[in-house]
Amino acid sequence: MLSIAGSDSGGGAGIQADIKAFARAGVHGATAITAITAQNTLGVHAVETISPEMIAAQIQAVADDLRLAAVKIGMLGDIATIETVAVALDSLRDGPPVVHDPVMVAESGARLLESDAVAALREQILPRVTVITPNLQEARVLAGDDGLDGLELVQALHALGPAFVVVTGGHRDAATDLFFDGATLTELPGERHSDGAAHGSGCTHASTLAARLALGDDPLTAALHARAVAAEAVANGLRDLGGGAGPVNVLNIGRAG
Repeated sequence: MLSIAGSDSGGGAGIQADIKAFARAGVHGATAITAITAQNTLGVHAVETISPEMIAAQIQAVADDLRLAAVKIGMLGDIATIETVAVALDSLRDGPPVVHDPVMVAESGARLLESDAVAALREQILPRVTVITPNLQEARVLAGDDGLDGLELVQALHALGPAFVVVTGGHRDAATDLFFDGATLTELPGERHSDGAAHGSGCTHASTLAARLALGDDPLTAALHARAVAAEAVANGLRDLGGGAGPVNVLNIGRAG
């Protein structure tokens, strides 16, 4: 498994969340870091992008030596990073399934995708991925319409190129994920855990989905499993860790800092 994503110094989201989700799923995780963030539970204090050359080198080094059963993509940040990752995806042998969580805004509200990079994401990444897993706000930005939901929303996203669409339910009126395969809309209902901790939930969901594809699940089964794991991680979230929004707890660890 390869995660192409940003690093969260607080350990709640990004590469750190991905590695924990991979471990929970029972797969080995390799990484290509696209950006370094200085953040904690209170927010993002600084972001520094990794050079395109280094991003490409990380992906190539992993792909040359390890059999990539699936790829998860998270924070890409800017146009140069998007262009680099698009080229790298085309170079991967055997065409592993690719899951993209289009990270745009952190749980704290900090913007993690430059506004001028949205078009590049639509044009260069979405046609190359197997599954896209945005939340409601991200889905509407990608679709270019902030009033869409339900079937119209997933159809608009599917038209941009991904084979499958999962709009996660954390920001919808009902805590129901929407799964779309190009023909049929399937609702994946679940509970809303308002007293949990959700930082890193999107990363955990996408990484779990990618891991389940790597293990042989079909996309709908993988999406169902990912929804359940992410919901449990939120419910068991580390609410008392730090002074702000705590991280999800996918490994069900203790609450010590």
